[in-house]
Amino acid sequence: MKLECGYRVDLLVEGKLIIEIKSVEALTAVHFAQVLTYLKLSDCKLALLINFNVVQLKQGIKSVVNNL
Repeated sequence: MKLECGYRVDLLVEGKLIIEIKSVEALTAVHFAQVLTYLKLSDCKLALLINFNVVQLKQGIKSVVNNL
């Protein structure tokens, strides 16, 4: 699906899961808002926001849900 508004998901798995990848010092409200916007535009329910700039990767994985 091509949208002219600059909508660019990092990974879309089976049309149901969005994975947004970051490498930042800390995830902020703006990152969560971006992922929530992607969820609303794509009509998906679940996303993973992954920050690779952490000591252990499991500390950098956050799930975001839409309308659950």
